[in-house]
Parts: sequence; structure tokens; C-alpha cells
Amino acid sequence: MLKRERHQYIMDKFQETEKINTIDLAIELRISEDTIRRDFNELHNKGLINKVYGGAFLVKCNSKNVFDIAIINEEKKIVVGQKALPFLKEGQVIIMSGGTTNLSFCKLIPIDFSATIYTYSLPIAMQLSQHPNIELIFIGGKLQKNAMVTIGIDVVHVLSKIKADICFLGVSSIDENQGLTEMGYEVSVVKKEMIRVSEKVIAMATSDKINGKMMHKVCGLEQLHAVITDLNPKSPKVKNFVEAGVTVL
Repeated sequence: MLKRERHQYIMDKFQETEKINTIDLAIELRISEDTIRRDFNELHNKGLINKVYGGAFLVKCNSKNVFDIAIINEEKKIVVGQKALPFLKEGQVIIMSGGTTNLSFCKLIPIDFSATIYTYSLPIAMQLSQHPNIELIFIGGKLQKNAMVTIGIDVVHVLSKIKADICFLGVSSIDENQGLTEMGYEVSVVKKEMIRVSEKVIAMATSDKINGKMMHKVCGLEQLHAVITDLNPKSPKVKNFVEAGVTVL
């Protein structure tokens, strides 16, 4: 396959998944990992993808409406959200991280649900603002514009004062040995504090986030109450998680 054809193949593959893993793509195309890394570097320099440790993400175009969020693999994220709904109880204090999986989950929450919800995600805050019985606390701080979430010491300080019943944690990558990992250091620090102040932590992970690894560790699997995916718990992809004693739904 010529380089031009590989680049087109990579861009076409992003129509199916949010992240492409370097090793998996090298095996799929039967070429070296170094070749894939060079391809990723070229596409990154053209502003088409974001190259990260172990893979790459597609650069998303800015929407004309800042709150009109395009959700990739929305069907999978709806499945995750539906499985998470039974964890909601009236009157809970809830912390919710950012991400389109949690955004899809929020769209499924019954309109009359009553709870206190803290979030540092602007799109999720806007979605939950439509619920009259939810006491919504948006945690302000430095805005990370690409993800529309706040980060920094101000966010961590507010979180440190909360006693939450449950945390719904969006996942960038989750691995049996590495646990939850993140691309950005500041987001990893915020998520660590969310976990620390929550009685239960529910990791929300679509299948493309499983068995991946990023630079900054958030937590080990032992700190999670459950991992919710779009997969059947008997799927070979989550077999190692189940065998390690993780509750997978």
C-alpha cells in the first residue's frame, strides 16, 4: 500500500472509531509500527489528527453552534448510558466528568429526576440545565477549549469539599494492568480528586477505550465500583477484567 493510500485508509478508519492504536493498525496493515508513527506524524503536522502516546485521535471540526456536539459512536454510548441508569437514585449527590459518553448518558436521565449534580463539563451542564429538579453546580476554572471542561487548582479545590454518593467517570483509556489513564495531566489530577471524594465510582467506557494506555495514570481498577461498556460482559475483550474481579456490566 502506498503512503497516500495508507493516509486515506487512516482517515477513513476514523469514521468508525475515536482513537486508532499504533500497534493494532500496524498488525492490520502488516507494516512496521515505525511506519505508522511516521504516517501519524505527517497527518498530525497537517492538522488532521492529534498524535498521542500509542496512537492518534481525529481533530474534530468546530461546530457552528458551540453546544451542538457531534457524538461519534453514539449508539454504543447510548448502550452504556442505559446500563448506567439503574445506579441513579433520588436525592443522590453525584459528580459527573466530561466526555460524550457521559453526555449521551445525561440525555437519558428522566426529566423529573431529583439530585444534586456537580460537573466541570460545560456541555453536560447545559444538558442538565433542562432538568427542573436537579440542583446543578458547575465547577468553574480554566477552560480547556477542545474538550469544553474546566481544569486547574480551582476545580480540584471545589471537588475536595464534596462528599459524593457516586461518580460517573468518563474514560479515555482503560487497561487491566494500567487501570484508567488520560492524555492530559491536568484532567488526570481532576479525575483523581473526583474518585477520592466519591463513595462509588462508575467507569463509563465504550469498547474502543478498552485495553488502551495513555501517559497519565488516574487510578487502578480496584478503585472502581463497576465498569460499564457497550459489550456483553462475556465478551473476550473484557474477559481479563472479569477474571481480575472487576464488575463489568
